[in-house]
Amino acid sequence: MTSWYKSYYLNFSLLIFSVGFLFKVSAAPFHFWSPDVYDAIPTIVTTFVAIIAKISIFILLLELVYHTNNYLSEFSWIYGLLVSSFLSLIIGTVVGLTQFRIKRLLAYSTISHLGFILLALSVSTQSVESTQAFIFYLIQYSFSNLNVFIILITIGFSLYGYVWNNKEYKNLLDINNSPVQLISQLKGYFYLNPLLSLSLAITIFSFAGIPPLVGFFAKQMVLSAALDNGYIFLSLIAILTSVVGAVYYLNIIKEIFFYSPGHKLKTVDVENTWPFPVKRDLKLNDSNAFSISYDRYTVSSPLSSGYTISSPFSITISIITIVILLFIFMNKEWLSMGTIMVQVLFST
Repeated sequence: MTSWYKSYYLNFSLLIFSVGFLFKVSAAPFHFWSPDVYDAIPTIVTTFVAIIAKISIFILLLELVYHTNNYLSEFSWIYGLLVSSFLSLIIGTVVGLTQFRIKRLLAYSTISHLGFILLALSVSTQSVESTQAFIFYLIQYSFSNLNVFIILITIGFSLYGYVWNNKEYKNLLDINNSPVQLISQLKGYFYLNPLLSLSLAITIFSFAGIPPLVGFFAKQMVLSAALDNGYIFLSLIAILTSVVGAVYYLNIIKEIFFYSPGHKLKTVDVENTWPFPVKRDLKLNDSNAFSISYDRYTVSSPLSSGYTISSPFSITISIITIVILLFIFMNKEWLSMGTIMVQVLFST
């Protein structure tokens, strides 16, 4: 009687723990807060919420799943994690297709990827390869997510020198902290900054699991581990949702590369402030400085430094993009890193 009493409440406590953790990482069906929060807070804060908090919680979840499955045979996380994985894959993909706000779309994209992470977590205790697949997917997705949000911050900062042709964009809330809120704001950005656009495209294709990018190998490892453990149905659902989810990723690519820019350089009204009351467009001279032309004078201001990507951002974007693009040539190093992390976590 005493043993039943303790076992019952221990299992119930672990169940409450699991619900709280799934809510914290915004896995379905506890995901409802995530899109609204992502969209409402400044982009730099969204970066922290989307990455740092999830990494720490998933590592803790991995430890709990490992120890409870090995030492508490009465309780198993697997069924709850599999249900959450299934719902996350379906909801993240289907609802993501209807989104037109960039950060809400990324929120549902994250929910869909959480389906893969939870699937890997469900089989993580079966073998070292399964745990390696979980850790590798978590690491590569965190870095890819970081790259996307840094690029969005940089794009928003670079567009301060432009005005929107669409008046709708001028009425967006919190435009200073989140300059890029709608997918359509990226329209034609390739013609303004080709390198940054290509970096974003590479990262998005990695999200979609396009070979030979790192996201493809991560999904392959998770699906291989799931199939080895007999989860055929959920593996098929994961493959199907990856294919369908590519649609909303391609929508971003279409806006960036296949439309003309929806921006124009800002104009400066010098009426009542200069001796020559005229209005002229801001232009970029050969030194990438903004210049304002008047009837008799040209006043140049070295504002280019204010619209140049900072060194930490440019270095981070470059390194992550290169790793995503060239992972196929250095996969052994990354996989060995995952093996080392598994050994460190479970050496006891």
